[in-house]
Amino acid sequence: MPSPDSPAADAELNSLPVWLARLEQLNPNRIQLGLERVAAVAAALGLGRPAPTVIVVAGTNGKGSTCVMLESILLAAGFRTGLYTSPHLLRFEERARVMGTPAEPDALVSAFAEVERARAAASIELTYFEFTTLAILWLFERAQLEVAILEVGLGGRLDAVNWVDADCSILTSVDIDHAALLGATRELIGAEKAAIFRPQRPAIVADPMPPASVLAHANAIGADLRCFGRDFNYNGDGQQWAFAGRSMRRYSLGYPALRGVNQLLNAAGAIAALEALSDRLPVPAQALRSGLATVEWPGRFQVLPGRPTVVLDVAHNPHAAAHLASNLDQMGFHPYTYAVFGMMADKDIDGVIRALQGRVDHWLVVDLPGPRAAPASALLHRLRAAGVPEMSGESSIQSHARPREALAAARAKAGPNDRIVVFGSFLTVADVMAEGGS
Repeated sequence: MPSPDSPAADAELNSLPVWLARLEQLNPNRIQLGLERVAAVAAALGLGRPAPTVIVVAGTNGKGSTCVMLESILLAAGFRTGLYTSPHLLRFEERARVMGTPAEPDALVSAFAEVERARAAASIELTYFEFTTLAILWLFERAQLEVAILEVGLGGRLDAVNWVDADCSILTSVDIDHAALLGATRELIGAEKAAIFRPQRPAIVADPMPPASVLAHANAIGADLRCFGRDFNYNGDGQQWAFAGRSMRRYSLGYPALRGVNQLLNAAGAIAALEALSDRLPVPAQALRSGLATVEWPGRFQVLPGRPTVVLDVAHNPHAAAHLASNLDQMGFHPYTYAVFGMMADKDIDGVIRALQGRVDHWLVVDLPGPRAAPASALLHRLRAAGVPEMSGESSIQSHARPREALAAARAKAGPNDRIVVFGSFLTVADVMAEGGS
């Protein structure tokens, strides 16, 4: 990256797209876990806490939904919030929200320039995620927030977000993903994710069956461990649900606006965190209800209006695909289901196919951009290996150059009562969303 005084740097200071293009060249295909680089640049930057109260959320799946529920509830309660999530679907600005609104490009450009000055002064190289995380934390620190909600990008122990000293940590779920980096078992992965816990501070575990390593670490450091099924729970019927915590009870709650059979578990984890922080973040019952009723999180079992039914879901690992399968089972009858399917090559493609096999009649595999993407031909090969017939009266596999083309083909073939599911990667869903789902 050029020095801040160079002509190229001047252009960067006025253009978010140019900044992002340059940052993507830092380590385009490499993840470097570790907190030493982040800590050194944060010190050079003079970075402090992003807000008086910080909530950090980790997990294999469900962490984004939990984050946006917290944001929506706290906004309804009148708190000034900042929300950091990743990756984004359509625009980088989605990653940093202040008071529910994505950051302005100019504000991000200023933040990037400050991080670059500090990075250059410290002579330290940063990854894309490290650089952008520091920039968003710098932006939050100056936004006069009352509470910051930070989603862990990968794992927990060595993720850049874990540099921040959390006042409350939430672990949503633990399953196999990023095994080469985090470990090949739930116990190993759980130990990595549990490292976001802090001594004497609330550690919310929303996984109904957490690995023993999670509980052991929380107890070893003296965290205020609060487990689903022991310290908080929920129950409900078809009309409403109720939350029960250590000291808080909330009855006659409306279901969250987010769809999916697992969203009550995510909501319970979020409310358990608010219960633990009630002395500094008091939330009235009505704000809780309003926040759950109005929360939005595109691309997570999002059902588009019109016929045939179109479902968008960023599910990209077997655990998320199993939830998607359960959610599809809860929908009404559809004669045929079409799947627009694109994935990254380093994901468990076979596991995702197994989770959806038997629920999809017609597969439309797609190419995605970038070196990590699995080509459509590779997905076709994996489907064949799983026993999916390439062409029969009731089943088929087709290849398409991009998701929006596959969706158009599926719409052309599907009947009005059929269903189309777009899934497998953020990039698969984003390509369709960029076209308005049409």
